[in-house]
Amino acid sequence: MDDKDESLVALEAVLRPLQQQLFKARSGQEAMKLMLRHDFAVVLLDVLMPGMDGFETATHIKRFDQARDVPIIFLTSTEPGSDVAFRGYAVGAVDYIAKPFDPWVVRSKVAVFIELFRKNAMLRERTALLSDLLPNDAALSRNAQALSGFADRLGAVEARLDQLADSCSDDEGLRGTVQDLVDLVAHMQAAFDSVRL
Repeated sequence: MDDKDESLVALEAVLRPLQQQLFKARSGQEAMKLMLRHDFAVVLLDVLMPGMDGFETATHIKRFDQARDVPIIFLTSTEPGSDVAFRGYAVGAVDYIAKPFDPWVVRSKVAVFIELFRKNAMLRERTALLSDLLPNDAALSRNAQALSGFADRLGAVEARLDQLADSCSDDEGLRGTVQDLVDLVAHMQAAFDSVRL
């Protein structure tokens, strides 16, 4: 945001190699309207503006939920030693660059914030994807109940097979069949226990 067309044209020329969509605002009101309509990686604000200055604009921007975390860099031609840098940091700016500025410095600082913006967007996207893949609390609760019910039934089968094994001690063939079932249930119990852990 800058009220001087020549400053906006110069900034656009400096930032064009970054191949990003650039928005220009000539007042604090224009800047706030843009903040409501678009997502930004970084905002460059001139401190000295007619009407609402850069500090007021930054304060208003930081009040918007969707813009609260957008980094703000102040660009200004105020004299060194003034409290402009301190005031800029106090309203939430992340950096302060005095005019005339080095184009390479401005471009590299903006590039860092663009890269952070991209990585944050990618992180949000992957987080959403993971949350879609992972079961929610209700599904986990249902699964835990189902596993608990299965464990109870498996325990009951195991107990009944033990009773059956004791009662068929006279019949060698039946006892072998029951022992095979006991072994099978024991394997199922071991597999189930490994899944539950």
